[in-house]
Amino acid sequence: MAKHLTDMDIQKIVEVIDGCTGKLTWDWLCDNAVKVVGKRPTRQSLNTHTRIKSAFKNKKERLKSGAGEIKTPPSLTVAAQRIKRLEEENARLKKENELFLEQFVVWQYNAHRHGLSGAQLNAPLPVIDRDSSEVDKA
Repeated sequence: MAKHLTDMDIQKIVEVIDGCTGKLTWDWLCDNAVKVVGKRPTRQSLNTHTRIKSAFKNKKERLKSGAGEIKTPPSLTVAAQRIKRLEEENARLKKENELFLEQFVVWQYNAHRHGLSGAQLNAPLPVIDRDSSEVDKA
């Protein structure tokens, strides 16, 4: 049975994508994901996660366009790689943020359409009693 990826696993795989400097393929990603999740996931398994799929697509586009190419002397290679990885992570996070904002607008519209008030939407989450695994009705 396949191992399900946790949110932490997904985050680590996305960071692997951010750090890619060569040719990015699903096989390369599956091989490098072993180092962070302990087992080689399939391309299909990785492709089912929106964050991974989005990060993969975004990184592919950036690699094809040559965005962020850095020419440095060998003494600065490590720093340049770190800067490049951080720039890639920043670009990915900006894209994810745009997607979250789009989702929020959809939710906002649907909440308005179904007559939910701001107070209902801002109500705190229920407290969970960990001993009895029941939600506090207070």
